[in-house]
Amino acid sequence: MMPSPDSRSLDPAGSARWFARGMRGAISTPGLVLLATFIGFGGLLHDLGFPIGAGLLSTLLVWALPAQVILVGGLATGASLPALAVAVCLSGVRLLPMVVSLMPLMRGPRPRLGWELLCAHFVAMTVWVEGFRLLPKVAPDGRPGYAAGLGFGLTVLSMAGTALGYFLTGALPGPLAVALLLLTPISFAILLVRNARQAVDWLAIGLGAAISPLVANSPGGLDLFWAGVGGGTLAFFLARHLPGRQA
Repeated sequence: MMPSPDSRSLDPAGSARWFARGMRGAISTPGLVLLATFIGFGGLLHDLGFPIGAGLLSTLLVWALPAQVILVGGLATGASLPALAVAVCLSGVRLLPMVVSLMPLMRGPRPRLGWELLCAHFVAMTVWVEGFRLLPKVAPDGRPGYAAGLGFGLTVLSMAGTALGYFLTGALPGPLAVALLLLTPISFAILLVRNARQAVDWLAIGLGAAISPLVANSPGGLDLFWAGVGGGTLAFFLARHLPGRQA
């Protein structure tokens, strides 16, 4: 008797293979950009006198560079822990729409809470963009394992970059360390343009860019959140009324 699709999707050996493929998929141009970005973060840790162990743990557990910079900077300046926790959480809110939009691709044919929580943890800018590019090419039963492997592989690269930046700070000019922190948002913008296929994609990018100056310096650091959600939502509703679109 042939196993059912559901039983195949629960095969531990198959999940491990897809996880390994996802880790290999992390070794890409966006992954190398992420590595270079976290070299800058490692340099920041060294300059602030932040312990490397705690910095690596923040990369593993927080896995969102803006939130990590808020966390490390706040601790270094003696900010109160409750206020710092609220600031980090608000910074992470911007990732919620990314998780919601990518989860249908990461879930696979049979929802499994453990895999979904693991995959959701790894969703950040790079995983979101690369997920939409790579996951449609993966068999549905392998997508949870592949997404988790992709996210974990990118996290490992980021932790390696953090350690490199920390221990090479003496040889790394300060302006270069700061410039490296800008690589991820620049790369994210380039990948968005590269992956745009339909009119609604270009509309969302254009509206998000137009909204950005209006929401700059929003309370809680939510300017990116409002620009992304606002631009995407407007693009969705406008696209429904584009000439020639079927209801």
